[in-house]
Amino acid sequence: MKINKITPDDNEFTKTLTSVVPKPQALYYIGTLPAVRQAAVTIVGTRKPSKYGQEVTHMFAYELARRGVVIVSGLALGVDGIAHRAALEAGGITLAVQANGLATLTPHSHRQLGIDILSKGGAIISEYAPDVPPAKYRFLERNRLVSGLSDAVLITEAAARSGTLSTAARALEQGKEVFVVPGNITSPLSAGCNQLIRQGATPVTKVEDILEIILPGALEQQLKMPLGDNAAQTKIIELLAHGLRDGEELQRASALEVSVFSSELTMLEINGVVRPLGANQWTLR
Repeated sequence: MKINKITPDDNEFTKTLTSVVPKPQALYYIGTLPAVRQAAVTIVGTRKPSKYGQEVTHMFAYELARRGVVIVSGLALGVDGIAHRAALEAGGITLAVQANGLATLTPHSHRQLGIDILSKGGAIISEYAPDVPPAKYRFLERNRLVSGLSDAVLITEAAARSGTLSTAARALEQGKEVFVVPGNITSPLSAGCNQLIRQGATPVTKVEDILEIILPGALEQQLKMPLGDNAAQTKIIELLAHGLRDGEELQRASALEVSVFSSELTMLEINGVVRPLGANQWTLR
């Protein structure tokens, strides 16, 4: 796997990291970074989620990804892995941020998940040189990038003394919205979430609670927006609904092969879902 090296300024999607403190001097990545800035939500939580935590994590990640939101997490066990996998199942894009160099995908048990992320048009990112090993303090350093890449952070389940709360703190420092799924008051795994709500985090019970804040007007668009005949068509429709018009940008952002993208776009035109504006510009009808 080719390891690429850029600075945050070199890519439209990663430019949000230029305001992170301390700013990463370099970014290493494998896979495909979004070519343009898209709405993104970081989803994090406990490494040993309850059945409830597993269910709500999958629900939020799947529904957000299905609507074209990029899902960001840390490839860790538990909530991270569930969020990545749900995004892939929805046909969406997901990005993982590692706390070590990219010569090794960690944890080892999530190596296949990492490969799946890459094969579906996502990327794995690190600020560390390829051979740098994981270390406890690097996970805390990594958290500022996990939150910094997104427009908001969603915590689905976390104990009172959870590393997840570090990501929430970083998000608040960065001026990002922090969403929290409320939990059972008798469950230790929900103590961190309920504590964050008491401190002013926004409680959410459905995906629309998030979309109405990070994508104003998107809910009305979603009600009007047709669904495609397959995941590829739906992805193109969602990108158009989010304001992309240029055909080349649409293809890159969709992460579809050029031939597949052209075929599906043609079918959408034939079916009366999209229309050309000329000069390879497109819009929904």
